[in-house]
Amino acid sequence: MTRRPGAVLALLAFAQLIISLDYNIVYVALPDIGRELGFTAQSLQWVVSAYAVAFGGALLLGGRACDLFGPRRVFALGCTLYAVSSLAGGLAGDPGLLVAARAGQGLGGALLFPATLTLVSTSFAAGRERNRAFAVWGTAGGSGMILGSLLGGVLTQAFGWAAVFFVNVPLAAAAAALAFPLLAKDPAREPGRRFDLAGALTATLGTTLVVFALVEGPELGWTPVLLPAFAGLASLVAFAVVERRGRDPLLPLRLLKDRNLGTGVVVTFLYMGTFGTLLYFLTGYFQGVHGYGALATGLAFGVPMVAIAAGSQAAGRLATRYGTRPTLVVSLLVGGGGAVALALSMTVDASYLEVVPALIVLGLGQGAGYTLMFGAAAAGVSPAEQGIAAGVASTAQQVGGSVGLAVFVAVANTGTSEVDGLRTAVLLAAAGIALTAVAALRFSGSRKAAAVPA
Repeated sequence: MTRRPGAVLALLAFAQLIISLDYNIVYVALPDIGRELGFTAQSLQWVVSAYAVAFGGALLLGGRACDLFGPRRVFALGCTLYAVSSLAGGLAGDPGLLVAARAGQGLGGALLFPATLTLVSTSFAAGRERNRAFAVWGTAGGSGMILGSLLGGVLTQAFGWAAVFFVNVPLAAAAAALAFPLLAKDPAREPGRRFDLAGALTATLGTTLVVFALVEGPELGWTPVLLPAFAGLASLVAFAVVERRGRDPLLPLRLLKDRNLGTGVVVTFLYMGTFGTLLYFLTGYFQGVHGYGALATGLAFGVPMVAIAAGSQAAGRLATRYGTRPTLVVSLLVGGGGAVALALSMTVDASYLEVVPALIVLGLGQGAGYTLMFGAAAAGVSPAEQGIAAGVASTAQQVGGSVGLAVFVAVANTGTSEVDGLRTAVLLAAAGIALTAVAALRFSGSRKAAAVPA
């Protein structure tokens, strides 16, 4: 285990914060970006979609790269890609360059996320120490998404849209520079291991096309994305055939039979498809129903951000005492109750203070659940395959978010009024959270397994 656990944990949490910030920080800057760079109303969505498609499509590749080349190297490469792409985005003078920069950021995230998760799993002793590490990592990830909305509003209003890109440059560059002096040396590569090029190509192409269809379907309509969707599914079928026959596959299919990882795929998919969509509907409620501006909306997310951080920190201690499975299930049920309370409090004339109790309960459950589910998914997977396990779980997370948003946006649009549609979507998400809690019951119940593999 690491000799400087505090410094290592701070670096890994910092990297996770960068990923989470970048996911949402551009949203409030979109109107300014569209106006100044000449995006059309339809093409502007690609500022968001390019990141999501590249990130979701390359996660399996990033996860396996960690196992083959070492998580420290992949961590440094991911941070470097973030820094370079962010600089290019801030300097972009036309839509094409900005979209390419966002895709570069997404690729950086696809390398950095599984590397960070692998390093958390392998750098800290199983039990209390590792549970605490996941709590800090989860706090950074869970609260960073909301902090991104706040920071995006502040930076855009004070310095212009380019600031939401430039802010990442020194952050990511510093993380890359600290990787080699702080993180443990990568283990020697096992002799005879090869990079599965055919698997990498079919997996990346297939996942990218499926994520593209899910991201663009609600905006373009489902008919235009049928061809890429079917092509993506065909590529994934080819990937399964390649992996079954390969001697050193990108994704050993036996891993999917592992009880915890298989359950983790379902849980992360459902979690992001439910909790992960609520930020979108809260933004619509604050801005569309109550007329909040970008900065006021960002400030309104301050309460759930604090609640998410508190839930993440509490989760580590509770998991050490009671085990991960019961703590995770209770966390999800608490978050689901908060979602129900939020839906019931979302009315046209409700004040911000009237929704605060629901936001607190929701945030506590959401933060605790995010902290625990990735560790539970990786429990029992050998250290040599932690990277691909992280890639599988995080791919399920990304696809789940795209599916959930597509479904719930369609539900929201069928409401008799804007607030009615938003409330119905949040209630449906609450039902999905309850289903997530049921799925989490299948995780291993032993406290040793729940603490994440040694």
